[in-house]
Amino acid sequence: MRQQIDYSLYLVTDTALCGDLGVVETVRQAVEGGVRVVQLREKEADTRRFVEMAVALVGLLKPQGIPLLINDRVDVALAAGADGVHIGQSDMPYAMARTLLGPDAIVGLSVETMEHVTEAKRLDVDYLGISPVFATGTKTDAAPPWGLEGVRRIRLVTNHLLVGIGGISAENAPDVLLAGADGVAVVSAICGRPSPLDAARALRLAVGA
Repeated sequence: MRQQIDYSLYLVTDTALCGDLGVVETVRQAVEGGVRVVQLREKEADTRRFVEMAVALVGLLKPQGIPLLINDRVDVALAAGADGVHIGQSDMPYAMARTLLGPDAIVGLSVETMEHVTEAKRLDVDYLGISPVFATGTKTDAAPPWGLEGVRRIRLVTNHLLVGIGGISAENAPDVLLAGADGVAVVSAICGRPSPLDAARALRLAVGA
């Protein structure tokens, strides 16, 4: 049986933005500050390094009951014992990912168009990542922003849990939730900040949980 997850504040890592502090220490502080889900996203690391980072984060997060998801890579999730994956529209199809990971794993799916949202209605995904809500510089191949009105439209047509990502900060996070999202995912709002702990605390306060 799949666990009930609190998606209210969700961190997506970025090694470059984390800089000298590093991903593991950034995640440690972020979780202490109130992050409830972590996604390890590594576009540049080779497979061995990716797995090593994932294993380190599993060791940090599992004792705290914080789920770790792996971006795109089902093989890395399986190797590291992560809780699941987040996949995009050009990644492994949902059905294959679910078969490989099993019924209890968490599988999230990015949606960039209303067609994607409609197609996802027949899938037993754990949540939909609304990508991007606002314009963002941390994902260079991002689709046009949904905006708050887009979040509202998605909320009207699906019963899936919704997580907004893209250009989200402590200032606009409440608006994203009011528009219908169940949680917000952030990258630069925590990664690369002088104090990821303080940044996470500010976001935690903003989402009101």
